[in-house]
Amino acid sequence: MIPTMLTLGIETSCDETGVALYDSERGLLAHALHSQVDLHAEYGGVVPEIASRDHVRKLLPLVSHCLSEAGLARSDIDGVAYTAGPGLIGALLVGAATGRALALSLDVPALEVHHMEGHLLAPMLEPDPPSLPFVALLVSGGHSMLVEVRAIGDYRLLGETLDDAAGEAFDKTAKLLGLGYPGGPALARKAEEGDSGRFDFPRPMTDRPGLDFSFSGLKTHTRNLYERHAGEDGVEADIAAGFQQAVVDTLAIKCRRAMQQTRARQLVIAGGVGANLALRARLKADGEKHGWAVAYPRLAFCTDNGAMIAYAGCQRLLAGEHTGLDIEARARWPLDSLSPPAAGAAA
Repeated sequence: MIPTMLTLGIETSCDETGVALYDSERGLLAHALHSQVDLHAEYGGVVPEIASRDHVRKLLPLVSHCLSEAGLARSDIDGVAYTAGPGLIGALLVGAATGRALALSLDVPALEVHHMEGHLLAPMLEPDPPSLPFVALLVSGGHSMLVEVRAIGDYRLLGETLDDAAGEAFDKTAKLLGLGYPGGPALARKAEEGDSGRFDFPRPMTDRPGLDFSFSGLKTHTRNLYERHAGEDGVEADIAAGFQQAVVDTLAIKCRRAMQQTRARQLVIAGGVGANLALRARLKADGEKHGWAVAYPRLAFCTDNGAMIAYAGCQRLLAGEHTGLDIEARARWPLDSLSPPAAGAAA
């Protein structure tokens, strides 16, 4: 019989402090997120030292908040899961040290969690989770990849970005157009006002086989286009619309190829760019046309959050995995270095 497990999840890989409590029988009991957007806005991007210091200030109060919301005490926690990478080293160390210290003080196991595994499994938090196996498009500020998810811990990387991730390209283009920070949502809002057909944009690496991505050339094309047409009426909105459509088309073409190659019937979208409404509409239409099911985590779980870490950690803790006393953080951590949990882990 598999024991129950109440897992505290901690996410501090970048500029959002996420905490959650996940129970293996009752599901997600509480979650809280503190965003640092206002702190970094004046710099136009994340400042690692500021991010780390704010995690220190916010993490333990968020833990207390979640426990209070769930009507639980620290002594009720059966295990602690924390993001150990990839991400900003200083920010990761805050979560890792705090999570390891809490586990040690409570005499419960601690587990380091791969940030990307958290995103891949975030849709499993939904009331009607997707069935395994599936193909996942993971698109965020730092990552763009297609992954075949056969089971928890059994991942095959199908394609990844060779340079800028899709979210990074969104942010840099928004900055070029003077749309503010964070750039992705600002550019999407501006695109609603524009004509996506006014200018021609490339769909990078779609004219050759393969599932890898490249967005640096699209970003350069956009900059050159803006420099030639700056000052013209509606140019910012029309470039935003054209750029967004190019990214959406590129991602959709690669998804279609991945689904055809794997013969999968379930496509999952994860990561912050998965909240983009134009991308959601396009992939939904493609799914209906080609006969795939398309699933997303709820919008709150598209971006970094503690719930996905609590869930992923809980599955591995149930299988008996745990991390030693060493506190380790990894700026880089290949997803395909992970292995499935020991036999008996819950899905």
